[in-house]
Amino acid sequence: MTLPIRPDLQGLKPYGAPQLDVRARLNVNENPYAPPNAVVDAIAQSVRKAAQGLNRYPDRDFAGLRQDLAAYIAQESHVDFVEPRNIWAANGSNEVMLHLHQAFGGPGRTVLSFAPTYSMYPEYARDTFTEYVTVPRKEDFTLDVDAAVAAIREKHPVMVIVASPNNPTGTALSLDEVRALMRAADEVPGGCVVVVDEAYAEFRRWGTPSAASLVPQHPNLAVSRTMSKAFAFAGARLGYLIAHETFIDVLKVVRLPYHLSAVTQATARAALAHHRALQAQVDEIRAERDDTVEWLRAQGWTVADTDANFALFGPFEDRERVFQGLLERGVLIRVTGPEGWLRVSIGTPQEMALFRSALLEVTS
Repeated sequence: MTLPIRPDLQGLKPYGAPQLDVRARLNVNENPYAPPNAVVDAIAQSVRKAAQGLNRYPDRDFAGLRQDLAAYIAQESHVDFVEPRNIWAANGSNEVMLHLHQAFGGPGRTVLSFAPTYSMYPEYARDTFTEYVTVPRKEDFTLDVDAAVAAIREKHPVMVIVASPNNPTGTALSLDEVRALMRAADEVPGGCVVVVDEAYAEFRRWGTPSAASLVPQHPNLAVSRTMSKAFAFAGARLGYLIAHETFIDVLKVVRLPYHLSAVTQATARAALAHHRALQAQVDEIRAERDDTVEWLRAQGWTVADTDANFALFGPFEDRERVFQGLLERGVLIRVTGPEGWLRVSIGTPQEMALFRSALLEVTS
């Protein structure tokens, strides 16, 4: 029997990085440190309390969670305007991005981004029948602001998505670059929203600002975040977004009913109450990242400047051979980015030592 699959989906494979049992799994930008036992206990207690009411639907607008997220982002990004009405959340930043495409994308509409960047962006566009267009970044992977502004004026996108720090390069944006995108977006007939994807923001180097500080001046700006990375919370699936209340109201129209379960809300709120403990290793990961970048450069490889918990390095004549050689030695990294480049997530000091020794063996 033939299944009536959409023609544009025929032959496609689902997105997903390898999940292999190896000594050093450094391919999906996870926080390598498990939550402390005290946090695990607090989450268990919170979930137990939520379980007593699972016969009822959860709070559809997750008011308590939005309040906790607002308090966290105000502290983390040093902004004083954030209130619960400025927060949206969903099952990972992936669902947040899908809500954005459902609300603003669609047939005959265009989303603009900047390559190389996160490989899921074109899939959100595909799933909502939205045209996806990219502008190349500069050789050092920074944003070509002039080209970006020109593309916005030419393509008239309904949405511009720019990651900061960018995946897979780790490149962060300045506030002046965001302001330039906003000025161009404000000129688009019919309107254009700008989404700054800050999934790795907590790992940014000191002095690198968050675009959240610009939200009060721009009703068409949204800043997306996640608890998956710095919070060591990838398995819980909680992403969120900061924007004007009118922007958030649009996303409510496209979300599925009760899209955040009571268990998810309880788990996330318990984690937010212990965010300092969960993020205790962020400084250590930053230091390990900087050491890794310095070491890779000392070996002669080019490494993109990174404000994230990973590093893109290369180029290699045969990156697949290097990838496979590392895997044979128990180190799993990621084949991604421009041809010839590889990305390594920052793990524990022991994992990074294994990565360095394996890489020297494979490339000697």
